[in-house]
Amino acid sequence: MNIRFDFVYWQLILQFLHQHYQIIRMANHDHEVWLESTRNRKAPVIRLVRYDIDWSSWLQRDMEYAAHAAEQLRKKQFRRRMDVLNIYITTYPPVDDWTFRIARPIVAGERRIVMQTMVIHHQNMDAMLQQLSHLFQHSFSIQLPEESPYIEYELEWLKQKTLSFAEEQLEREKKIFEHGKPFFTYLFMAAQIAMFFFLEWKGGSTNTLTLIQYGAKFNPLILEGEWWRFFTPIVLHIGFAHLFMNTLALYYLGPMVEKLYGPLRFLFIYLFAGFFGSLASFLFTSSVSAGASGAIFGCFGALLYFGIVHPPLFFRTIGVNILTVIGINLLFGLVVPGIDNAGHIGGLIGGFLASGVVHLPKQRWHKLRLLSFGVTALLTALCLYIGFHRPFSEDPKLLVALSQQYIEQKQYDRAYELLKFIDVDDAFAAESYFLRSYIEIQRKEYEAAKKHLRLAIKKNPQFHEAFYNLALLYLEEKNYEQAKEAASRAARLEPNNKSYQRLLRELEQLD
Repeated sequence: MNIRFDFVYWQLILQFLHQHYQIIRMANHDHEVWLESTRNRKAPVIRLVRYDIDWSSWLQRDMEYAAHAAEQLRKKQFRRRMDVLNIYITTYPPVDDWTFRIARPIVAGERRIVMQTMVIHHQNMDAMLQQLSHLFQHSFSIQLPEESPYIEYELEWLKQKTLSFAEEQLEREKKIFEHGKPFFTYLFMAAQIAMFFFLEWKGGSTNTLTLIQYGAKFNPLILEGEWWRFFTPIVLHIGFAHLFMNTLALYYLGPMVEKLYGPLRFLFIYLFAGFFGSLASFLFTSSVSAGASGAIFGCFGALLYFGIVHPPLFFRTIGVNILTVIGINLLFGLVVPGIDNAGHIGGLIGGFLASGVVHLPKQRWHKLRLLSFGVTALLTALCLYIGFHRPFSEDPKLLVALSQQYIEQKQYDRAYELLKFIDVDDAFAAESYFLRSYIEIQRKEYEAAKKHLRLAIKKNPQFHEAFYNLALLYLEEKNYEQAKEAASRAARLEPNNKSYQRLLRELEQLD
């Protein structure tokens, strides 16, 4: 093998490295190298081979091998299509006819691989370098050394220089993933575990009323101004299994994202993703919801944004695994009932948008950040406007139960506002009117209370408690006749109720 053409091989590698290419594979004792662009995912993958070709049949076999290897690389990197430039550096061309073998590109992998081949030898080197310069819009030049006793040392120096430059590239890549140690990841893990035990102590993490009391996403209370419910669900979980799965996901995913973006950027991404997940759930689901899932999906969104900024690095390292896990989780959310898929998708979008606003550390990209901020602000404002200006359909049974809890705690204003969400034609309308009348009695708004008690009786003529309370109000007004009539109805509906019977006897004595 002519050592002078080894210089051609290593000089070409070095020049491609300077053109933002990176070595992704070396084989055959460093005589075969694959390179890909670190900036343009659509740029062709380069394969350089240093071999003195004798027969064109060897060239044909190696080209077929290269096409197969390229297809494996395409699948591994999750690409739809891949162009390959296959370059051979040989001192002399093959001894038999060979030009017809490289006249057309090789198409493989169901037309997803298109491989163009070039053969550089001592007779066509200048022409091939011009062709490369035209193709890559960069001037490629080769300096062939003169024969000397030190030529092998010069070659080794060039080889080490090239490999050292490639190692520096790898070190720069590693530093992208090392922007600080995880802190907020473990803080959020501790917070959600602590809140789980707190909820268990206060009534159970699966108790809907307990969840609502301590900050779960509940649309009526958000509409009443409790905006913090967009954030507090991040640290609340419904049952141990929910807590375990989300804590495990955060343990594996959080440190990666926090080291990639740095602690403060991670904090913003995680909280905004959690907020946006709650906002999406607020828009598309009426159920009570809680959990860190939206924020965790935001971590996936942050990694997807990283993939947009550094696509080759993303797909060469974590890309395929991340896309697979996202797909599985979204599919799981669609087929398994009871999962807030709107919150998951909202968190994914929120994490992506937040990552665009803060961007990766030590990388400016001011225009992209400004655009991301504008899109994020506009989309957030639009979602909030729609959410607060459209009619909601809530579970009336839950509204009644929560209102009763507030009444027991003497939080009459909160209970009264919740009861307004129950539609007049709903099956629980009678209970709603009755509870509103009770609150109005506590406020000494007796006329309003009588009105709502009559409406409750109209909705449910068997509502004996409403008749009894109405009788008490009439008695307070000294309207004994109507009081007696209402008490009589209550006693007939519930003859074993001693309070009803006692009130009726008192009214009869007044007559």
